[in-house]
Amino acid sequence: MPDLLTHVLVGYILGTLLTLNSETGRQLTTVVMLGAILPDLTKIKLVIPDALVEATLGIPFSWYALHTLGGVLITTTVGALFVEESRRRQVFALLFGGALSHLFLDSLLIKPSGYASVVWWPFLTTALPTPGLYLSSDRWPAILTGLLALGLYLWKRRQLPDAHQGSE
Repeated sequence: MPDLLTHVLVGYILGTLLTLNSETGRQLTTVVMLGAILPDLTKIKLVIPDALVEATLGIPFSWYALHTLGGVLITTTVGALFVEESRRRQVFALLFGGALSHLFLDSLLIKPSGYASVVWWPFLTTALPTPGLYLSSDRWPAILTGLLALGLYLWKRRQLPDAHQGSE
């Protein structure tokens, strides 16, 4: 759970920084936060296992593809289709930015092999070495990003009081 919280908080930080000058900053920040959890749609395998989909479709299948750059391109494109046409590019970019932050953070995880997962597929088909900064179960990344997010929230509230009050 600390891993998911860290992704959401990083999405909040990125979204807030990207939308500081935007009148609809809060809604757009939420879009980045949503993008930051899109790669974890792979968790659907807990409810619908790969083997069940394979048996149903009769072809090899894995939910893991959603946790790659190719999968992110597909999910962000589908997500952008749910908004009006005039906002699709903006929503796509924000969803994609949030999802990229997720993939980047996951490529920093400690892995027994010393190599990150193949999150950049189909553009890179080999696993890159990972610096091994933390485990997904570590709490310190969530605490650190939580403190950064709180600091940014307080700074934004102090610097832009009219924008903060007007967006609620």
